[in-house]
Amino acid sequence: MSDQSLRQDVIDELEFEPSFDAANIGVAVENGIVTLSGHVSSYAEKIAAESAAKRVKGVRAIAEEVEVRYPERKRHADDEIAARALDIIAWHTALPDDAIDVKVEKGRVTLSGEVRWHFQKMAAENAVKKLGGVTAVTNLLTIRPVASVPDVKDRVEDALRRNAEVEASQIRVNVVDNKVILEGGVRAWNERAVAERAAWSVPGVVAVENHLSIS
Repeated sequence: MSDQSLRQDVIDELEFEPSFDAANIGVAVENGIVTLSGHVSSYAEKIAAESAAKRVKGVRAIAEEVEVRYPERKRHADDEIAARALDIIAWHTALPDDAIDVKVEKGRVTLSGEVRWHFQKMAAENAVKKLGGVTAVTNLLTIRPVASVPDVKDRVEDALRRNAEVEASQIRVNVVDNKVILEGGVRAWNERAVAERAAWSVPGVVAVENHLSIS
């Protein structure tokens, strides 16, 4: 596929997605690498735009330069964002009590602390990224499993084989100190993400390095 055709496909997908207005988002493509620019009115819209672009077949990588520009009437003070973030984390039944620290600076939220599962790390990020006033989220939460789990490599390979969306034969799995390293090639960006999620689904995994290339 040519860069011009891929650019049009990305534009069409952005315009098709109803959760944001694509009118202020620019798209450039070079060698399959998509650059998104422009601005949106919330951080959640920024994430949605990036996800929409990743769904397009032929996208090899994303360079994301979209700014979040809140209208003046929707701006929030950092202490207000921090208080709301702590509340929404406390209300979330899947998240441990008093384990997650929140720092906010100019609308940028930083999460730190320890959780036991990757889904808890992502649940905390997903909870705060939708809050009004948030312009970015940095997730520094670390995963500290209850106990070490044997045969992590075999379990990850089995999880990849079970997943219908992944061509497991093209993926090499290495494990170092319960950190999973994925290498090889996949057919599309979404398959790369699915493979990473499959690796994270195995108990005992504390980190995943995704080096899968898109061919």
